[in-house]
Amino acid sequence: MMTLEQFNEGLTRFLSRSPTPFHACATMAETLQANGFVELQEKDDWQLQAGKAYYVIRNGGSLVAFRVGQTPVADSGWHLVGAHTDSPCLRVKPEPVLHRQGYFQLGVEVYGGALLNPWFDRDLGLAGRVSYRDEAGQLQSCLLDTQRPVGVIPSLAIHLDREANSNRTVNAQTDLPVLMACTDKKPDFKTLLARLLKEGGVDDVATVLDYELSFYDCQPPEWVGLEREFLASARLDNLLSCYVGMMSIISAAPDQHTVLVCNDHEEVGSQSSSGAQGPMLESVLRRVAGDEVSWQRAIAHSTLVSVDNAHGVHPNFSQRHDANHGPLLNKGAVIKINVNQRYATNSDTSALFRHLCEQVGEPVQSFVVRSDMACGSTIGPITSSAIGVATLDVGVPTFAMHSIRELAGHRDAASLCKVLTAFFNR
Repeated sequence: MMTLEQFNEGLTRFLSRSPTPFHACATMAETLQANGFVELQEKDDWQLQAGKAYYVIRNGGSLVAFRVGQTPVADSGWHLVGAHTDSPCLRVKPEPVLHRQGYFQLGVEVYGGALLNPWFDRDLGLAGRVSYRDEAGQLQSCLLDTQRPVGVIPSLAIHLDREANSNRTVNAQTDLPVLMACTDKKPDFKTLLARLLKEGGVDDVATVLDYELSFYDCQPPEWVGLEREFLASARLDNLLSCYVGMMSIISAAPDQHTVLVCNDHEEVGSQSSSGAQGPMLESVLRRVAGDEVSWQRAIAHSTLVSVDNAHGVHPNFSQRHDANHGPLLNKGAVIKINVNQRYATNSDTSALFRHLCEQVGEPVQSFVVRSDMACGSTIGPITSSAIGVATLDVGVPTFAMHSIRELAGHRDAASLCKVLTAFFNR
């Protein structure tokens, strides 16, 4: 059995190797393959076997992994866990090059609801997907990760902005261009990308055609606190949940019908071919079910646990929480509830999760947003309304959600994994 330290070491490796959704899916695919999962292509005819495990990737950034159980799925349904692979970040624009005052900068767009102030004065790497024409004239696609800082967004000195500590706002257009180099000439960004790809071992690039690239914080995950009780890292929302879901389905019994779905584009609304509002999950499940009646019966038997981080009560800002619903770090997973259906939890699905927590001896907490504040949402309500599956929303409590560096407890991810493994095996 994996120890807490081994689980957390695996989590930090996964976070470090997954600077973008494309890298997250590639890393998950590698781990799933090492544990007996077979990759399927959506364009192919599938020949599924009971007791076998499979996975599908769409658009490089979304993944569905599943095990085929020993009994007809129409009689038992699926046990599903859902998460998302994307995080708020700074995306490079299509024509990004700025040449001002002898400096080379890249213009960026803000992806999702990022907390922008923490992006200043960080060592920024560049990662994502690049499409190119190779030397034989063929279209190719590959992943890029500089694995080293190539940019920075310097703050304006306090001497030039005396109100910075009392009244600072960030203009995404003018304040966030990333400083890349000193140069007398305006560089060609696609030529630079070809050079960076070659540094990474891709040496057949004739012409870079397009890209989806993001900046990320090069500081690695770290365990902090007097007793190393906190995990500080980028992209905890929501790669932590992807890792927990992946390790849970790997640990699941091979005779159960289990599913892990990790969608891209949650932070921007989920409305894409590979997002939770798209058809990917339903398409995969329908192919597994085989026919319409079996599909309808299977969904009626199924339950989805949507896993996305929860807001831990911040000791400096406890007034931002409902006094009776302030989840604490290192005190277990959180059931998220909202009467306006921003979360998909109901009393039946919540009771199931509490029952599982009791069975495996893990703590559980609950979160309800203050009645005078707006509530965020997850893939839970989207997926539940799209395919009609009973759903609940849970997650580990965190601080600094949507910052460039977030904070979680060192016990909570492993605790949630234990509960989700029991859910898969029930």
